[in-house]
Amino acid sequence: MAGSAEMASLEESFRKFAIYGDTKATGQEMNGKNWAKLCKDCKVTDGKSVTSTDVDIVFSKVKGKTARVINYEEFKKALEELAPKRFKDKSKEEAYEAICQLVAGKEPVNVGVTKAKTVGAVERLTDTSKYTGSHKERFDESGKSGRENIVDTSGYVSAYKNAGTYDAKVKK
Repeated sequence: MAGSAEMASLEESFRKFAIYGDTKATGQEMNGKNWAKLCKDCKVTDGKSVTSTDVDIVFSKVKGKTARVINYEEFKKALEELAPKRFKDKSKEEAYEAICQLVAGKEPVNVGVTKAKTVGAVERLTDTSKYTGSHKERFDESGKSGRENIVDTSGYVSAYKNAGTYDAKVKK
């Protein structure tokens, strides 16, 4: 079997992939989507000997009948199941060692994540120091704050100009 340092990095990889994309995940259990991502990102699936279908079948095999997730022990069993398929020319133990080396120390890869752009017109439009006129008054240096919308509770309609003149006009 693999060394204790390699097993620690294998467990660390398991935990990183287990919490990937799920804010409520504890890192103790991994769902099928994250298992498939682990196999894809760590190059366990090669498209020939191990496909995404094989990965899903192995996940279904090792998890409990009613469960939707696998724990670390079931994860190791799943790797044992996939190892002989991935490395056909090696013995079962050597194949397991090789598949553990593929997974150990890896992290989830973010593919297709776009970065915010601040070039050209976007930079000019979002820089509050370059604002003029009434917009200049609206924002402070940080780009926050601005005009205060104070509610007029005087009882008059918002556009009424002669507030408070009725009593002067109608004297008895």
